[in-house]
Amino acid sequence: MRLDDFDDSINVEDQRGQSFGGGFGGGGLPFWLLFTVWGWFGCGGVALVIAGFAAFGLLRNVGHEAGTQQAGFAPGGHSVAQSCNVNAYSHESCNALSSLDKTWKPVLTRMGVPFRAPKLVFYAREGESGCGEAQSAMGPFYCPSDQGIYLDTAFYDETAGKLGADGDFARVYVMAHEFGHHVQNLLGTSDKVRAAQVRSPSAANHLSVELELQADCYAGVWAALNADRIEPGDIQSGLKAAHQIGDDTLMKEAGRTPVEAAFTHGSAAQRMHWLKAGLDSGGNPEVCDTFADQ
Repeated sequence: MRLDDFDDSINVEDQRGQSFGGGFGGGGLPFWLLFTVWGWFGCGGVALVIAGFAAFGLLRNVGHEAGTQQAGFAPGGHSVAQSCNVNAYSHESCNALSSLDKTWKPVLTRMGVPFRAPKLVFYAREGESGCGEAQSAMGPFYCPSDQGIYLDTAFYDETAGKLGADGDFARVYVMAHEFGHHVQNLLGTSDKVRAAQVRSPSAANHLSVELELQADCYAGVWAALNADRIEPGDIQSGLKAAHQIGDDTLMKEAGRTPVEAAFTHGSAAQRMHWLKAGLDSGGNPEVCDTFADQ
């Protein structure tokens, strides 16, 4: 996908090269963390997080053979330009963030929603977020408390090597998905879903799936609004990535029988469907009502 180079107006923080204490602070293992890990890495990832928390309070050496060499533990930047040029993935992520900011601001303004740009926080292996400890095994995530998108760029080596989800559009789709959660936060959707989960715990997984699928759809809406930047093969790359991170695909990869009641992000078919719905929307976020059946 041909994206313009980032500009200095984007909000970037860099925790790479910093040292963080282990553990998850005064509370227990965050439930949202397990949901996130399940969505990206399935049962195996959840087991690793629980084991690491119980033994050391943190995870170490999670699949960074290739990633350590690229994202590494080299010092991060002290400015937007420096942080966005630590490696090629950082540059690509900053380009995507800049595009997402510029694309969603007028869309939300037309909807009567004040736009606030999220921050992109780079970290290597471990970091700190407004939602608690950041760990690489969690994969990229959005924290509504500080409106931050947290990313260890070594994740992209993981997805390419273990899941076969390679290509620049597959990577920027991940960024666009997390930005979709920021849009949900600005619209108040996230708060409504969390309140509904508290009222009806038995529906928590289903509501989580609807929220994640909507973020997939919003990623497609962003791409649709930048259709002139899409190159041959991009759509196929994005759809493949959506398939590979479907809950059923990840369960199968972990050697488990897919159980729909345990889904938190949606099946491969659902994720592909809603990403494509956004892509085919002409840039209209109203098509992303994944909660219509509620």
